Amino acid sequence: MKVLVLSQYFWPESFRINELAWSMQRAGVDVTVLTGKPNYPEGKVYDGYHATGILQQSVEGITILRVPMIPRYQASPLRLIANYLSFMISAGVLGPFLLFRKHIDIIFIYAPSPLLQALAALPLKWIKGAAMVTWVQDLWPQSLVATGHIRNRIALKIVELLVRFIYRCSDVILIQSEAFREAVSRFADKKKIHYFPNPADGSGKISQESCTVVAEAIPSGVFSIVFAGNLGTAQSLETILEAAVILRERSNICFYVLGDGSRAAWLLEQIEEYKLNNIKLLGWHPVEVMPCIFAKASALLVTLKDEYIFSLTIPSKVQAYLAAGRPIIAALNGEGKRIVCEAEAGVTCPAGDGGALAEAVIRLAGQPDHIRRRMGESGRRYFETHFNLDRLTEDLIILFNKLLRC
Repeated sequence: MKVLVLSQYFWPESFRINELAWSMQRAGVDVTVLTGKPNYPEGKVYDGYHATGILQQSVEGITILRVPMIPRYQASPLRLIANYLSFMISAGVLGPFLLFRKHIDIIFIYAPSPLLQALAALPLKWIKGAAMVTWVQDLWPQSLVATGHIRNRIALKIVELLVRFIYRCSDVILIQSEAFREAVSRFADKKKIHYFPNPADGSGKISQESCTVVAEAIPSGVFSIVFAGNLGTAQSLETILEAAVILRERSNICFYVLGDGSRAAWLLEQIEEYKLNNIKLLGWHPVEVMPCIFAKASALLVTLKDEYIFSLTIPSKVQAYLAAGRPIIAALNGEGKRIVCEAEAGVTCPAGDGGALAEAVIRLAGQPDHIRRRMGESGRRYFETHFNLDRLTEDLIILFNKLLRC
């Protein structure tokens, strides 16, 4: 089976598609990746790469084809639009030439925002006669409204029409949350929709380098709450800030925020303005060091805005947190909250409520060590049952084979 993964983001950027692509390759699938030049999240093209030109790499058996694109830079609205459009155009125009001699059975589109990147797959689908599978990570156009990126009704209607077109052209639509089913079915044939959650690599490999990083970043002797991931509008950083302000007198509790994004500078400004010593920004770290960071944390934090659209999603960090076997603090509504509760993996509170988050932190910090350890173990068991990478890779390959037999 020959699968083309189309994704604006790929290794060395840290996204779930990386693990899944290599897992498919190990399972015997011939995987090729069509992607852009790595520049997420800081917006600068990584060392060793250039924004212009075409690059072909071979990494652990996977051929990676990189097309030119405009970097995100500081993620201003115009820069983001230029970033998204440049990849769509480059991949759509250059993809057929780069893959001219390559047989393709399946085009597998990893579709976090922007979903419209799937348009770049259409020329290849028509030329190659390949089946098209779109893995929906964010609901469009609903997420645009929730984050406030687009408010113009005409623009939103155009996006809606394009989303309908993408779904119509897709042979299979995968949803990362069961709660997406109703929303996606408004624009697509229900028979096409299949639930396929974000898997995670639960191997927990810890390198000496990662342990050194953690030793310097997170001291012992405090109740350390680690938040790792994108620092954007959807993550409701205001909630973390409000909880930190409430807990500022509790010297034994500290938030550690790892990652980068459009609101990182804002959060730093607020920390300085409020003179907070109980929230530390540790910057972005590669995914390889996360297992040791998570292992050192007293608890792992996940937050989202209090918007209906976000209650339908499962933040991908939830799977990584469950795999880490550490107790979780979830300031979420809906599906994300349901999973943490069902897994008995930690404590939850309403999304967007800093006061409730502070109470949840106090509640968990006051639990005996054996109770917190039991939460982590329960979460790990739930991960192995529902989100194990190898198991989900097998399910995906079975689905691909069924699609090819149709």
